[in-house]
Amino acid sequence: TDESDDVNTDWQDLFYRTGIVTQHGLNVSGGTEGGNYNFGAGYYQDQSLIPTNQFTRYNINGAFDQKVGKYFRFGLTTNTSYNLRQGSQVGMYGILSLSPILNPYNADGSLKRILNMPNDVQYNWTREVLESLGDSYVNEGKAFATYNNLFAELAVPKVEGLTYRINIGLNYRQDNGGNFTGIGVNNTDPNSASTASQSYRNTINWVVENLLTYDRTFGGKHHITANAMYSAEQTTMTYLNAGARNIPGDFLQYYNLGQGDNWSLSSSTNPGDLYSLRGLVSWMGRAMYQYDNKYMVSVSMRGDGASVLAKGHKWLTYPAVSAGWNIRRESFMDSVEWLDILKLRVGYGKTANQAINPYTTLGTLGTRPYNFGSTYGMGYYINTSPNPGLTWEATDSWNFGLDFTLFGGRLTGTAEYYMQYTNDLLQNLGLPATSGVSSVLANVGKTTNKGFELTLNGKILENVNGWSWDLGFNLYTNSNKITWLASGAKRDEGNGWFVGYPVNAIYDHEKIGLWQAGDPYLDILEPGGNVGMIKVKYLGEYNADGSPVRAIGNDDRVVRSADPTLQGGFNTRVAWKNFDLTMVGAFKAGGTLVSTLYSGSGYLNMLTGRRGQVKVDYWTEENTGAKYPKPGGAQSGDNPKYGGTLGYFDASYLKIRAITLGYNFEGMNWVRRNLGVQQLRLYATVQNPFVLFSPYHNESGMDPETNSYGNQNVAVAGSSKQLIIGTNAPATRNYMFGLNLTF
Repeated sequence: TDESDDVNTDWQDLFYRTGIVTQHGLNVSGGTEGGNYNFGAGYYQDQSLIPTNQFTRYNINGAFDQKVGKYFRFGLTTNTSYNLRQGSQVGMYGILSLSPILNPYNADGSLKRILNMPNDVQYNWTREVLESLGDSYVNEGKAFATYNNLFAELAVPKVEGLTYRINIGLNYRQDNGGNFTGIGVNNTDPNSASTASQSYRNTINWVVENLLTYDRTFGGKHHITANAMYSAEQTTMTYLNAGARNIPGDFLQYYNLGQGDNWSLSSSTNPGDLYSLRGLVSWMGRAMYQYDNKYMVSVSMRGDGASVLAKGHKWLTYPAVSAGWNIRRESFMDSVEWLDILKLRVGYGKTANQAINPYTTLGTLGTRPYNFGSTYGMGYYINTSPNPGLTWEATDSWNFGLDFTLFGGRLTGTAEYYMQYTNDLLQNLGLPATSGVSSVLANVGKTTNKGFELTLNGKILENVNGWSWDLGFNLYTNSNKITWLASGAKRDEGNGWFVGYPVNAIYDHEKIGLWQAGDPYLDILEPGGNVGMIKVKYLGEYNADGSPVRAIGNDDRVVRSADPTLQGGFNTRVAWKNFDLTMVGAFKAGGTLVSTLYSGSGYLNMLTGRRGQVKVDYWTEENTGAKYPKPGGAQSGDNPKYGGTLGYFDASYLKIRAITLGYNFEGMNWVRRNLGVQQLRLYATVQNPFVLFSPYHNESGMDPETNSYGNQNVAVAGSSKQLIIGTNAPATRNYMFGLNLTF
C-alpha cells in the first residue's frame, strides 16, 4: 500500500480552496403623477470552497405602472436571469475517507495518480488534480428563465368602487446540462473510456386571472370589499437526455455525442420522462366587511380542478372564514394610555395540495432489454401502479392571533396559535414484492400539526445622546403527528410511518452504552458479540431468573421524534451617530440531529482501519468509559453493529448567523455636488461567525444546522425524510464587504 507511519496527510487542506462570493446590483426608479417605473440589473457569483464548484447568475428586472385617463391603468413586471452552475459532481466523501497515513506524492514530488489502500484503490482526488484537468472533467448546467406578468385594470364607469383586472403571466425556463469525463479521469484504470451526456429541459407556463373587485365605504364607518376570481394555468415540460462513450477528443466534451460509441437516447413509455402537461382551473369568491375599523369579518369560497388527479376526483371546493376585533378602539379602552394597538384575530380555512407528477394516477411502464437470438429485444414492465381513486390532500386550519403595540410604539408583537388537520395525505405507499411494483402513490393517512409563535420587537433606546438600540426575537414550537394510516394500521415500518409520531420519525435501536467486562447476558443478547461493542435497549421478555428470553433483533427498534421542542431567533441593532452594528442569531432546543459523518450509513465511522475516519473517543481496555465502540469489533456489513445509533445527537444549539458593521456618510455636501451621490454607506458582514452552544459542535467542531436530506448519501435509519449533516459542502464562515450608493 501507499501507507506509511511517518506520513500525516491533511486531505481536506489539499482539497479545499478559498470561497469567494461577489454581488453587484444597479437599480433605477422614478415616476410621475400617473405612473412609476423601476428597472434593475444584477450580477452574482459564488465560488465554492470545493474546487470546480461555482454558481454565476446574471439578472435583469423591471416594472412599470401607468394610468391612462380616469378609468384605465396597465403595467408590467419582468424578471429574467441566466444561471451557470459548474462542478456539482464533486463530492466530499472521497476526500474524507482517505487515510491520513497515505502519501499522495511520488518520490519526485509529483502527485500520484492512484492511491493504494489495504482493501481498495482510489483515484487521487485533490485540488491540484481537479484544477489541472481542464476540458477533461466538466459538469455544468445552464439555465435561462424569464418570468413576466402583464396586467390591465379598468374602473367601471358610473359604478363607484367596482374594478375589473386581468393578470396574464407568461413564464419560460430552459435548463441544459452537460457532463464529460475524459479517459482515466476519476478512475483507477488509466484506460477507462471517456463518457459524456447531455440533458435538455424546457418548461413553459402561462396563467390568466380575471378579478372583479368592489371596494366601497358607506357612511364613513361601513367598509365592504368583495372579490370574484376565475383563473386558469397550464405548465408544459419537455425533457431529453442522451449519452455516449469513447469521445474522440476532450475538446468535444459533451457537445458532439454522435462522434462517440454507444450513443443512446433515454426513453420510456412513461410520458412524464419526455413530456408532461398539467393544468389547474380555479374560481373564488370573497366578501369582507369592516365596521369603524373595529370589527372585521371575511368569508370566502374557492374551487380548484387539477388535471393531475384521477378522473372523478379532480375538483375540490373549500371555504374560509375569519374575524377580527380591534379592541383598542372600544370606548372602555380610552383610559389605557400605554396601549396603542390591540387586535384579536380568529380564522378557519381549508387548503389543498395536488403537488404530484402528471400521469401518476395512470400507472407507467419501464423498459428492459432481453436476449432474442443473436440480437436483443425490448420488453415493457409495470414500474408504477395506477391509482384511479387518487384525490386531493386537504388541510383544515384554525388560526388564533393577537397583535399589539405598547408604550407609544416602543414595543410591538404578535402571538399566533394554529391547528392543522390534514386528510388523504399524498405519499408513496410501499407494496410487497409479490405485487410486482415497489410502491403506489396513494391517499394514505391523516396528520395533525399544532404550533405557537411569538414575535416581539422593541425600541430600548431611541436617539439618547446619539445612541439607539432595537431588539427583537421570535420563538415558535410545532408538533406534528400521524393520526391515522391506510386500513387503520398503527405502523408502516417500510415507510417509517407510525401513528402518534411525526412523518419524519426515526425508527432504530436505542444506544444505551457499550458492553463492559462483567456485564451479564452478553452471550444471550448478542451471540458472537464482544466487550466494547454498542449496547442497545432490549424490549423483549425475561425468564423467571431475570435472563432475557431472546437475542436483540429488529423488534427492539424504537420510534422517536426528530423534531425540536422549541426554535427561534433574535436580532439586535445598536447605532451611535453614523455607525450601526447588527447581529442576527438563532437557537433550537431539543430534537435529534442526524449526522452521516458519525452514523454507520456514512461509512466514515467504520472503525476498521480501512479508510480515514472521523476522530472519536473509542473503547479500549484502558479507555472503557468511551462513547464509541471498540475498533474491529462486532460488525454489520462494513460498520460496527448498530453503527447507525452513533449518528444521533442532541440537536440543540445557539448560534450567531450574521454580524454587520456599517457606516453611513452624512454631511458630505461636496460629494453630492461633485459626484451626485445622495447616500453613501459602507458595511462589512461576517456570516456564521461562531456557535455559542451545541453538543454536536462540541464534538465535531462543525456547524450544527442541517444542510441536506437523508438520501444525500444513503438512507438514514431506513428513511430519506430526515434532515441531516452529511458529506456535501459544509457550512462556511463568510466575510463580506459592501458599498451602497444612491444617486
